[in-house]
Amino acid sequence: MLIITIKQGKEKSLLAGDPLIYASAVDKVDGKPQEKMKPGSTAIVQTSGHQFIGRAAYNSKSQIRARIWTYKEDEPIDHAMMKRRVKEAVAKRAALVKKALPTQLVPVVRGDEDGLSGLLVDSYGGVDGYLICQFQSGGVDAWKVAIVQALLAETGCKNVYERCDELIRKGEGLPLFSGALAGDEPPQRLSVNVDGKHVFMDVRTGFKYPK
Repeated sequence: MLIITIKQGKEKSLLAGDPLIYASAVDKVDGKPQEKMKPGSTAIVQTSGHQFIGRAAYNSKSQIRARIWTYKEDEPIDHAMMKRRVKEAVAKRAALVKKALPTQLVPVVRGDEDGLSGLLVDSYGGVDGYLICQFQSGGVDAWKVAIVQALLAETGCKNVYERCDELIRKGEGLPLFSGALAGDEPPQRLSVNVDGKHVFMDVRTGFKYPK
């Protein structure tokens, strides 16, 4: 496992709960070269005095060098964590999804808020519709299979699609990909309720068609 040592004085924001570690805050990273080059590798984060801060997803290709998964020294980064965090995120917004109109895009997972930094998931059409996912960090991208499995299990929705924000994924050093991760791909043109008004949108890209 990698070990990230934070520059003296730069640990204050992390200890206050900020999960993002920028390149300017990193003193050094110890570990195997192949692990350093793999976006999303798990790393221990420590102060300059070698005090444990947390476990994080490391990405040498991003200006956000690491994103904290947990501040608990005894909490492993594994499939069970991904399943648990997806389950909690889905449960948190279940009522919102349930009362939404079939044509609304409703948030299901919201990144740092749910302990899944870089992951955005929206629901369209409920159980019989589609989950639109954006994997915008190396950490959640590395755990994509486990996350999708958890989304399928917790939402009951069979169709999961990955939207690609090229600018963000390039900045994270991640391959550019968009497509169905499970089930069917959404139609190119769907009616979406946005602030009470219906617009035609390609939910795969977020493109809104002109009237």
